[in-house]
Amino acid sequence: MSRILPVPEGLEGERIDVALATMLGLSRARSSALVESGAVQVASRVVAKSHRLAPGEMIEIREMGEARDASNGGGSEAGPFAGPSTTAPSVEIPILWEDDDVVVIDKPAGVAAHPSPGWSGPTVTDSLSAAGHALATAGAAEREGVVHRLDVGTTGAMVVAKSAAAYTSLKRQFKERTVDKQYHAVVHGLLDPLVGTIDAPIDRHPSKDYKWAVVAGGRESVTHYETLEAWPRASLVKVHLETGRTHQIRVHMAAMRHPCVGDVTYGADPTVAKELGLTRQWLHARQLGFEHPHTGEYVSFDSPYPIDLEHALARLQVGLSG
Repeated sequence: MSRILPVPEGLEGERIDVALATMLGLSRARSSALVESGAVQVASRVVAKSHRLAPGEMIEIREMGEARDASNGGGSEAGPFAGPSTTAPSVEIPILWEDDDVVVIDKPAGVAAHPSPGWSGPTVTDSLSAAGHALATAGAAEREGVVHRLDVGTTGAMVVAKSAAAYTSLKRQFKERTVDKQYHAVVHGLLDPLVGTIDAPIDRHPSKDYKWAVVAGGRESVTHYETLEAWPRASLVKVHLETGRTHQIRVHMAAMRHPCVGDVTYGADPTVAKELGLTRQWLHARQLGFEHPHTGEYVSFDSPYPIDLEHALARLQVGLSG
């Protein structure tokens, strides 16, 4: 399996490792390692991380088995599209709350919720298990305790079940839409109206399988937003999700022609992200509230902005993008 990405407008002439960090929401170290592994090709050729992208080029990210053949590298290092591996890297996951039933984490950027055939980097489940946290075994084996997900490039509050009863309770709450999910996002421009609801169905993009889009006949998707602060070229908005579709906030904001800053996959201007020092979308799961599976009490957890988002916000506030 391979993934083919067009070079977004504004990233022409950029080094491929820098571009992939921006496009995929990876750290520079991770994107450089991806290129050096031989898994990235342009025009059917393995390229070095210093390769400069040209307009119209297509970037292909290949399975690790294919990449080793193409680069004559050999070895057993997992690639970007390898399946779940017992040697997958783990990272330190900050904990907001933990008891016998749940662990609420502050998910870092560059970490997937769980192993999948399209990812060999660090995951929440592997990292928590490596740190000695016992997770629920209900559900699919590779998704231990996972009841909802955040995108790899999205940070913030996320809950993982530690018991079968907690898993069942939380899955029910997400299905019944009683979980309070609040995000903060910095988007291009100024939303009109400043407060509103986006009710537009989402499904796979009709021609680009790595993206999602507003599509007639897609799954019901409802996003409520409120503008908190505005600057000449961008706005900080609070977002409340009524539904929880893949890439929902990113897709809905892009459909309004106000993509999340840094989200070049959905049409963001990469020059603004570069000015702000961003290598991923400015999107953060700020608050998560739910009924505790054991006590029945409502509990809520807040996640502070990570350093990169805080830095970008500060630069906007002092008028860098004016």
